[in-house]
Amino acid sequence: MLTQILCVVGSSWVGVAAGLGRAQTAMWIAAMLLFYVPMAASVIGLNRIMPLEGGLYIWAHRAFGDLGGFLTAWNIWFYGIAVTATILYAIPTELSYLIGPSAAWLPESRIASVAIVSTMIAAVTIAALRGLELSKWIHNIGGGAMLTVFVVLIFLPLWALSRHLPIHWAPFVMQLPPRSLRSFALFGQMLFGALCGLEYIAILAGESRQPARAIGRSVWISSPIICAMFILGTSSVAAFVPVGRIDFIAPIPQTLRAALGNTGAGNVFAIAAIFLLQLRLIGASSYIFTGVTRLPMTVGWDALLPAWFTRLHPTRRTPTNSIIFTSLLVFLLVVLANIGVHAQEAFQVLSNASLTHYELSYLAMFAIPLAGAATLRRSLPSWLKWTSSVGFLATLFSLLISVFPFVDVVDARAYALKIAGTTVLSNLVGFCFYRLRNKATRRAEETRVAR
Repeated sequence: MLTQILCVVGSSWVGVAAGLGRAQTAMWIAAMLLFYVPMAASVIGLNRIMPLEGGLYIWAHRAFGDLGGFLTAWNIWFYGIAVTATILYAIPTELSYLIGPSAAWLPESRIASVAIVSTMIAAVTIAALRGLELSKWIHNIGGGAMLTVFVVLIFLPLWALSRHLPIHWAPFVMQLPPRSLRSFALFGQMLFGALCGLEYIAILAGESRQPARAIGRSVWISSPIICAMFILGTSSVAAFVPVGRIDFIAPIPQTLRAALGNTGAGNVFAIAAIFLLQLRLIGASSYIFTGVTRLPMTVGWDALLPAWFTRLHPTRRTPTNSIIFTSLLVFLLVVLANIGVHAQEAFQVLSNASLTHYELSYLAMFAIPLAGAATLRRSLPSWLKWTSSVGFLATLFSLLISVFPFVDVVDARAYALKIAGTTVLSNLVGFCFYRLRNKATRRAEETRVAR
């Protein structure tokens, strides 16, 4: 349950939703009905009949064969690498709020940001090499820290009202947003980016006790908590920070500073809460990184990747080669995202580039009850087709609107090209790799038979 909260509830999404102003509650409810409920239904239904290491990759592989499974794993893998970089990239901005106004320069200093993020990448890599025996505690501490911070955030307006501070707190106002591309872009981010992730824990099903039962229960228990955290947390951000001044990278630290100030007891309290957010960022990055290092291993078991990725440490039994390879890619992505842009744009490029790949893998998940292998479809409940249809359309909308920026960018066309180009190019590379690998495997088999 704590891991589901850690993965789904990102600290930046309450800022994205607060950008819609008084329409945030209506938009959250719409997003939860259109996407979250279908996602939860698919995770429970598919994991119940296929509680296996690899999660969504295994589901897609059984439904669509080698190519469909490989490209699903490819997109989840790219997502995991990019989102790990995204989460770690937020740490310099969060640290600037932790330290105070004297550190406002930190997020825009490329050298300092890359140095901080590189240190975090090294720490996450070491934890992954040690295995889940250590990593699971990092994940649980991160989930507990996130819960604690949101409790503080949610009760912050009540504290402010008790002290007669001038805030505009409206947690349950139902109002439609202005009809504009920016509103659609913000809603698209809330629809998928904020709420996705329930299925990710299934990647580690083979390392879990009773995964068919435990993962389903984690969805049921965590879902109402997650929904309440998003709606009430967003209302707190909107109460203290004007819409036009929201920091989309670190809205919670910004809100804590706006409410509690930079001096006295309020400063100490804000520092403690922001420190807990750092624990959440480290826990989330460790969790996503751990999951994504398992995908090359499970794909390698099906001979769709070189056996090099499946080699395990002799004592810890962790996929060492896959972990080191993934760590280097995360570092490279952080460096490339920093070239020629400001911090908020770099953060959005990383975030959206990762989400477009995750959206493609979710389209595969929702398509399983609709177009998967006939034997698999017959084993699924009929109502899952209806929820999957809704989830498929919601995910497709989020994918198409993701190329439109909702923050100020250096060049909107270049921004859209980075998002769309990265998605198309990476999938083209994945497809070509699959074809070449397939040909090489067939040649090796023919040579073996001939001998």
